[in-house]
Amino acid sequence: MANMQDQFTVRFWGVRGSIACPGESTVRYGGNTSCVEMKVGGRRLIFDGGTGLRGLGQSLLPAMPLEAHMFFTHSHWDHIQGFPFFVPAFVKGNRFKIYGAIAPNGSTIEQRLNDQMLHPNFPVPLQIMGANLEFHDLEIGESVQIDDILVENALLCHPGEAVGYRINWRGHAAAYVTDTEHFPDRLDENVLWLARNADLLIYDATYTDDEYYSEKSSKIGWGHSTWQEAVKVAKAANVKKLVIFHHDPLHNDNFMDQIKENTAQQFPNSVVAWEGLEIDLVTMPTVVTEATPEAQVSAS
Repeated sequence: MANMQDQFTVRFWGVRGSIACPGESTVRYGGNTSCVEMKVGGRRLIFDGGTGLRGLGQSLLPAMPLEAHMFFTHSHWDHIQGFPFFVPAFVKGNRFKIYGAIAPNGSTIEQRLNDQMLHPNFPVPLQIMGANLEFHDLEIGESVQIDDILVENALLCHPGEAVGYRINWRGHAAAYVTDTEHFPDRLDENVLWLARNADLLIYDATYTDDEYYSEKSSKIGWGHSTWQEAVKVAKAANVKKLVIFHHDPLHNDNFMDQIKENTAQQFPNSVVAWEGLEIDLVTMPTVVTEATPEAQVSAS
């Protein structure tokens, strides 16, 4: 087994957008909302705190005391609603550095995480959390240095604003680009910058082009993109591997299978994210060899 100091792994704990959608039709890809864990050079980085964060927290209990860096893209509910159920944050001796950009209304990430836990919304206030919570307000474009890890950010196209992140370490890079909507006439320069020559691009592909441009139920202006645009970005930015992410809760497993097939036809080194998927950027092959969602279910 590789030394933890030499690893750059990405694990998906929540892959849905908008709202959690557990049930028989979403068993293989999962129904939890956005949460991605990265273990980079011995450090643990967590991106977004949707309902997938609860499962991640449970998995970390045997590893306490622990330290992690948590980065939020924005504070729409599907990206923060797992935070009140993140058990390690309630345990004294743990330490979490929490990063987020200031919202357009001037509120900090601390204020927004605090507000969702106030009565009558939640019975336990944030102040009850026993871990050391250290909040950092990020400026758009500001870089964060964690040992030899560099985390960059850029503004995305989303109602109420969101930021995307790029994680750089020893010549490897992963881009976490959700929630964002593409432009009709060009590729987003901020997205291309985050994805430039990345080993891995995690991209908001909530819709298909047919859904996005539908005359009856257009999704234009909703703040999300499509798998077809994901392919365009991956090709233009010279990305090694593309991950389709932030699935619409209406898309069941069979629908996701079709997106997987269609995406692979246009970008062979791609995968549709499912809960439990783990990718190692250091040992990542040039073709997709990860276990399929079907294999995940049969092994459980």
